[in-house]
Amino acid sequence: MAFSLRYAGRAMTLAAFLASGSGLAAQTAFDTPADFTGRVMFSGPERGAIHAGGKVEVTGSGFAPGQQVSLQRGGTPLSPQDLQADAKGGFSFAFDLPQDAAAGLHPVVVQAEGPDSAGVAELKVSPQVPLSGAEGFAVNSVKVAPGVYQVAHSAQNGTIFVASAMGRPPEGSSSIMKLDAATLEVLAEVAPGDFGAFGIAVDDANGTVWVTNTRQNAVAVYAQDDLSLVRQFEAGSVEKPRDVVIDAARGRAYVSTHRSRIEAFDTRTLEKLDGFAVESERRGEQFATMSLALDEKAGRLYTVSLRTPELARLDLASGEVKILALPGAKTPSGVDFDPATGRVFVASQGSDNVIAIDGESGAVLFDTPVGAGTLNVAFNAASGQLFVVNRTSDTVTVLDAATGAIEANLAGGSFPNHLVVAPDGTVFWVNKARGKDDSDGDRLSRIVPEA
Repeated sequence: MAFSLRYAGRAMTLAAFLASGSGLAAQTAFDTPADFTGRVMFSGPERGAIHAGGKVEVTGSGFAPGQQVSLQRGGTPLSPQDLQADAKGGFSFAFDLPQDAAAGLHPVVVQAEGPDSAGVAELKVSPQVPLSGAEGFAVNSVKVAPGVYQVAHSAQNGTIFVASAMGRPPEGSSSIMKLDAATLEVLAEVAPGDFGAFGIAVDDANGTVWVTNTRQNAVAVYAQDDLSLVRQFEAGSVEKPRDVVIDAARGRAYVSTHRSRIEAFDTRTLEKLDGFAVESERRGEQFATMSLALDEKAGRLYTVSLRTPELARLDLASGEVKILALPGAKTPSGVDFDPATGRVFVASQGSDNVIAIDGESGAVLFDTPVGAGTLNVAFNAASGQLFVVNRTSDTVTVLDAATGAIEANLAGGSFPNHLVVAPDGTVFWVNKARGKDDSDGDRLSRIVPEA
């Protein structure tokens, strides 16, 4: 089909238009295009969720100083008419979202002039789930080290371990803490130094704690009893490690990597093994391994991909990898399973939901919107419930694992980040802080049903 422009009621080809006298203006309009280098971010107040009828705070960076910028959604202007980048190439403004704005990802066109360029930024409107059901649970919490990321439980010793890291060396800090699981009393603490601790898992068979050193591309092993260092793997030995899980039956530690791999280690000899490649089935895209869930009895390991809506199921005996599509999931990050039913549960940050699929066929069994920034999910076999942390809406949602129905939506503190379920059904979660003066941040919480 010929490309044409309509001008003054007449259709003419672009070549003819440029050849005419009127083409002088078009030649200026079609000068050498500039690369779009700007970045636009959207958030609710205080870095919170964006809801229908609420305020949206917009910040831009990476633009040329003095560059004129406009934002619009479906032809509706969102930005002030005279918006310009400041001397540092940034800008900020706010607008009110309509009450009838639909939840989901909205494409916002960002157009810049002088030089001319354009791009599309995603504005996520999250579902607003009211708090409910707090009377059914007893929650205790304590302050822990700043920058807390993950929590692990030792069933054998009745202890909890939390990993924290903030900043970057040499100014950064990190901590591994050991607490009593019943009283939340601090029993031991160690500072790992430059090798910050992010992910954490407990190996009761060998009396150790494994942590991931994400920024140093390494992992480390500590003794459970006094948190003394057993082995620090060298920087660069594991690319971008995230989560770690322990397979006591096979004597293995598995580490996700934000890449298309899961690394493996011998938990007794502390040697690195071959690991697994995990490839996306979407053409031209890459699987990025995130949370890990281990079915030790069945010999299966589950993970989800941050970059693609996919779940990987690994057969640990054969090394075979089965990829299952996750319709309705955007940037999935958390995963767990019910060994009795074969259901797999996935938490997704970008779509603010938890979906359940059949672990064999991949059929979607339910899809429940739960909050904003849905980061991790844990199945509670003792109660038949799912516990979900929603990082941006500051909530912990409790679902019926059979139906996906919301049974409670609890205040989770600032930025709830990770959780673990003990065999007796006690749930522990950690939440980060909105700045150093946030009294609700950097906490470990323990939740049980109200007697």
